[in-house]
Amino acid sequence: MSLEKNSIHEGIITGYESGGMGVCRLDGQVVFVERGVRGDRCRLRIVKALKNKAYARIEELLEPSPHRQEPCCPAFPKCGGCDFWHMQYEEELFAKRQRVQDALERLGGQSVPELEIVGGENFHYRNKAMYPCATEEGRPVAGFYRRRSHQVIPQENCAIQSPLADQLKEGVLRWAETCGVSIYEEETGRGFLRHIYVRTGKQGALLTLVVTSWKVPQPEKLIALCRESCPPLVGIVLNKNTRQTNRVLGEECRTLWGEGRLQDSLCGVEFSLSPLSFYQVNQPQAQRLYEQAVEYAAFSPEDTLLDLYCGTGTITLVMARHCREAVGVEIVPQAVEDARENARQNGITNTRFLCADAGQAAQQLLEEGFRPTVMVVDPPRKGLDEKAREILLRMNPRRVVYVSCDPATMARDIRQLTEGGYRLEKVRAFDLFPRTANVETVVLLLRETNPLTVEIRMEVETGEVKEHPTYKRIQEYVQEKYGFKVHTAYIAEVKRMVGLDMHKAPNAVEQRKHEYHPCPPEKVEAIKDALRHFGLIAE
Repeated sequence: MSLEKNSIHEGIITGYESGGMGVCRLDGQVVFVERGVRGDRCRLRIVKALKNKAYARIEELLEPSPHRQEPCCPAFPKCGGCDFWHMQYEEELFAKRQRVQDALERLGGQSVPELEIVGGENFHYRNKAMYPCATEEGRPVAGFYRRRSHQVIPQENCAIQSPLADQLKEGVLRWAETCGVSIYEEETGRGFLRHIYVRTGKQGALLTLVVTSWKVPQPEKLIALCRESCPPLVGIVLNKNTRQTNRVLGEECRTLWGEGRLQDSLCGVEFSLSPLSFYQVNQPQAQRLYEQAVEYAAFSPEDTLLDLYCGTGTITLVMARHCREAVGVEIVPQAVEDARENARQNGITNTRFLCADAGQAAQQLLEEGFRPTVMVVDPPRKGLDEKAREILLRMNPRRVVYVSCDPATMARDIRQLTEGGYRLEKVRAFDLFPRTANVETVVLLLRETNPLTVEIRMEVETGEVKEHPTYKRIQEYVQEKYGFKVHTAYIAEVKRMVGLDMHKAPNAVEQRKHEYHPCPPEKVEAIKDALRHFGLIAE
């Protein structure tokens, strides 16, 4: 049997690939079938034939799967926002569970026969909508892109977005049509209105217009129409983006009316969200995921936490209440500012946030002597970078909670961490994005009973074992004995001065507001005294 392009074959869908396409086998080859459902018996047309696999579409559904359903969304499948309206939700959860399980077993080398997935509400669960704008028959429209294109499919009532978002979208479109507002054209870079961006929360809704100029046509009309269409509106913000790029948001925002931020809460912590802030789009499911992460972390009051890729500090701040100290690391400056402000507003004082690459920050913390007992990593889709994995293993935390948005890169990282001395203890998947192919996973890794490294100092004469002091303990010693504070950079400088091991300059993470000056002589002597006190240098 030949699997040439446009050839017709009969087959049965037996499972799913990672993006949610149906899978069947024809003549020993794997065939990926768009919108196929497990159990479908169908006639397939091959649309692309490769050496070891092929892609097909359903030409005729001979016997529908019992898991198949009629889509409730009129824009499906033209709109590229959703993937799974053609199947029952329980089957969607099966597909996502299979995706995580296959990744862990095939790529991660782990056995997870009892993997559980936590489902959520299918409808109107998203608290964030970004509608690209376009012109259709001379009128402004907004919706979502057609799959694999930048053609806008107009949407009136999106099944997964908040009704407030749709209401505001319609208010903006009425203003744009009434006032003759020009719509941005990707091809030419001309036009004023690019995207309508709505964020919703317990307080109401915040509208952001992505525009190419700060000069808004008839702003009073815009404000009136939006307040009329959505009474819970708390503010209207402008975001300027003049670049010809696929990136939606520019770097600068200005408040046109009302509040420039939206308040929301997650696991008892209040968050102040700017248009540029990252925040989970499914608040109820995110809360369940974070509660699971806290349970896996199993904090004691003396535990210390390192949260890599912390974003605006959501996990850091939720977990900070359960441990002695929490450090969050994030590379985006605006996110770090938001994290610090959220900590301040909530009165959480046992946190600090570093603006840096995850691997770079972990290296500095390692040099400072910071050894977290619990580490949380929530990396982007590419997973942990090599430096972050290396430093994690050197820090050797007792427990690692890995939060993942990509099962394949998570499985790769878990394989390397288990080879480095950890074991996979627990795993649970969460559906934060019902009706799309995305799935989140929370994994608990435990350090094996014989850790890879233990950093201690042995005094041979007395047999005394001294724990390696952290930079914080050195700072506390100096403060108590001499009455002044010393920066971690000064401690690192003195350690290099006396010949103690240093991997690289530790000043690359915390962004200084002032030019760095060498450590003053009196502080050099105080730090040397602390190093002698802790047995790091001779008397």
